Amino acid sequence: MKRNRIWSVSLVVVLAATLLSACGGKEETKDNGSEGAKASGSVKINVSQVSWGTNLPSDDFVKKELDAKMGIDLLQTLVGDQADYENKINVLAASNNLPDLFMVTGKPHLQKLAESGSLLDLTPYLEKMPDYTKFAGSDVIKKGLVSDKQYALPKAGQAVSYTYWIRKDWLDNLKLQPPATVDELLAVAKAFTEQDPDQNGKNDTFGITGTNFQTFDPIFGAYGITNIYEGSKLFVEDGKVTNTLYHPKMKEALATIKKFVDAGVVDPEVVSNKGTMAKDKAFQGKVGIINLDWAQIIKDDQVAVWKGANPKAEWIQLSPPKGPDGTQNSNSINIGATGGLWAIPKRLEKEPEKLDKILELINYLATPEGGRLVQFGLQDVHYTLNGEQVVITDKGKQEAGFTWLYQFAGREETEYLKTKFAAQAEYIEFEANLPRIQTLDGYVQSPPGYNAADANRFVEEEMIKFVYGKSGLDQYDQFLNTLESTFSYKNYMDSALEQLKELGYGKS
Repeated sequence: MKRNRIWSVSLVVVLAATLLSACGGKEETKDNGSEGAKASGSVKINVSQVSWGTNLPSDDFVKKELDAKMGIDLLQTLVGDQADYENKINVLAASNNLPDLFMVTGKPHLQKLAESGSLLDLTPYLEKMPDYTKFAGSDVIKKGLVSDKQYALPKAGQAVSYTYWIRKDWLDNLKLQPPATVDELLAVAKAFTEQDPDQNGKNDTFGITGTNFQTFDPIFGAYGITNIYEGSKLFVEDGKVTNTLYHPKMKEALATIKKFVDAGVVDPEVVSNKGTMAKDKAFQGKVGIINLDWAQIIKDDQVAVWKGANPKAEWIQLSPPKGPDGTQNSNSINIGATGGLWAIPKRLEKEPEKLDKILELINYLATPEGGRLVQFGLQDVHYTLNGEQVVITDKGKQEAGFTWLYQFAGREETEYLKTKFAAQAEYIEFEANLPRIQTLDGYVQSPPGYNAADANRFVEEEMIKFVYGKSGLDQYDQFLNTLESTFSYKNYMDSALEQLKELGYGKS
């Protein structure tokens, strides 16, 4: 995410069009500025980030307010898909045409760009952002470090969500209770598969779906371990940093997941589901249990979709199922990760006016006034204040769905969500308060010679073999040996333990 020329819009459009035509992505560039923002003397700032399909409106009131207040002309380039976006940023970095402010996709991406010399070390500039540093706090800010240099400004706040959702109307039809244990979850999933829960006289339903191994997050959690993906392997147990792949409960957890697969209750396409495929099947009435976050299932627009497909459908949240010893955990939360990492290209050290405007902008967005603008919209239009309490207006509900694209400093996640989506507050609170294992992977910088993408791909491929019976669990130790010898995983773990020890984790 090299140095001596300003990122030109025309070049970006050409590069992005070429790149996105190759990878099938979609990009949107919006410059919906007010006349004031275009006035002489405004500083043009190009921003790029992943939008996950959100678009900027033609009447972009947030841009107009920021342009006028800050003396800038803010242009956002949005890419809907993360993989497409990362490829685009890498192309721009190679041609020395990075945006003025841009999101990196994670710590490995940040490290790669930092080591290539593309990024500005922001350490000496933090003092220019007192509101941001206070708002984010030292624990958040250190998430942007690479080799003890501040190469990114992390967004404050972190979503705490995801749990199993289940069709209550199917439970009622089969006279079943919501499952509370892993064994009960399997029994209900089996009933949903075999006993015609939708009473349509057809054998056309499955018990459980999801996107690859995320489907089974709460089952891993029932054994006190985490999923197998990057960002969810390292955690503290009994005062020591452990890795879920080496945990003595891993084989037991995999054997349990294999029971679900062998029973035929799992969506046959679970390992190939991408995007909204799993959710679409659930909404269409093909599956009765899904691991999902509240926003994807209970927001008004989502309810309209599944109610439209079946007015009798009723989805409810489940607490994560308990394991053999009573342990329960929903999806883990990577406390070393962040809602976003903003980087600035090194060339801006030679453009002090633009750099100062960017720092000023991020600092303003960390103030109560700036934060309310990018969280809720315009005061007395999209929200009102009752003392210090924000109340969203009908206009705010209709028009402010895009404003998160300007939340460069982050937000206080749970309270923000409960305010903005008051009708869903109980669901937000439920997921925020579930037990979760806190993982540390986001703090770790990969050592030389370790390729995280290759190692993670190998791990996923081998785990699929274990749960689908292509490899026996008696071969698990052989899998670990190959991971260490072929993919330098032991080197990674030695480095990770040392780094985390320096941060105060695993000292005992």
